[in-house]
Amino acid sequence: MRARDWWLFPMAPLFVVALWLNFVATPDARQLLSSERIFYFHMGSASAAGYAFLVAFVASIAYLRTKKSRWDSVAAASTEVGVVFTTMVLVSGILWGKVAWGVWWTWDPRLTATVVMWVMFVAYLLLRQWTDNPERRASYAAVLNVVAFFIVPLNYIGVRWLNSIHPFVITESGIAMPGSMQVAMFVSMAAFTYLYIAWMVIRVRLLEVESVVDEMRDRLMTRLDTI
Repeated sequence: MRARDWWLFPMAPLFVVALWLNFVATPDARQLLSSERIFYFHMGSASAAGYAFLVAFVASIAYLRTKKSRWDSVAAASTEVGVVFTTMVLVSGILWGKVAWGVWWTWDPRLTATVVMWVMFVAYLLLRQWTDNPERRASYAAVLNVVAFFIVPLNYIGVRWLNSIHPFVITESGIAMPGSMQVAMFVSMAAFTYLYIAWMVIRVRLLEVESVVDEMRDRLMTRLDTI
């Protein structure tokens, strides 16, 4: 780890505080009891996924405008991490839904939109494996990422206009939960956002190293072909 990566060290204490608030300091919910604690991980991963796809969207637009490989690396890394967090959202949501609704899955608009979002960004990752041409791969992937992003605000905001049984924490009258639970939720969201940033930065560095290695390999193969 580089000396300039000192900012990564507070992440562990932040997660310790988040876990303490989740399992110790916060009381059980009245109806869902201890299963409500899944909610804090659900919200944390959901917020991190939203930030990840937003960053990937901006980076994809920046790549299409500048054609700089750095932006492609940021978009790819942020999307990869976003897909992981979205998977966590789906898994935690399924576990919570089984307790709250009595079924493992229901084709609720919010759940359906999340699955569609997950599929579209997985398609982005698969598209990046379609060609070895770095410029073509980056351009096609950036276009798909920009298109796929429009499902994100629909999922996070637009489903409020539909007949969804998914609970909404933030309502017109405020946050619909006690103060202690709000603290646990926001600390969990902060911890997962911190994790996203750290994970994304590390992944960008790895992608840039991979790009250099691929370039060196291509040059070596070209020289060998000329011998």
